[in-house]
Amino acid sequence: MNMKVEMIPNYRIAYVRQVGPYGPANVLAMEKVKKWAKEKNLTKTAIFFGIPQDNPETTLPGNCRYDACIVISNDYHIDDSVSEDELSGGKYVVFKIKHTAEDVQKAWTEIFPAIQNSEYQIDNKPIIERYTGEMINNDYCEICVPVKQI
Repeated sequence: MNMKVEMIPNYRIAYVRQVGPYGPANVLAMEKVKKWAKEKNLTKTAIFFGIPQDNPETTLPGNCRYDACIVISNDYHIDDSVSEDELSGGKYVVFKIKHTAEDVQKAWTEIFPAIQNSEYQIDNKPIIERYTGEMINNDYCEICVPVKQI
């Protein structure tokens, strides 16, 4: 599995929030953001994020929040169909994986041991999924795990 350390900057984001069990509804939220971005001509150089805000092991499934996001410029004016926030950047360990159910599931079993065997520990921020147009077209995504040095 491809693993690299990267400083992700702070980003202004537009997002759609899905509340409920993680799964197929997250895909629908992401499709809604992609449709909004396409209508606004923002997809050409877009960076998309999927941000699970809650740990399903400690939060009831019905209360889990998932934000489907797109990076927007500081001067872009959004409409009422999306919300706005800032993604807090920092140091992340980034894993590029094939975006299939099997490969994503496999990655989740390998990510935590890989980090435990490194000079980093997981930081107290959400783990994020990152997609660019090129990655989407080639069925790849990145899982970005916030870390701090031990």
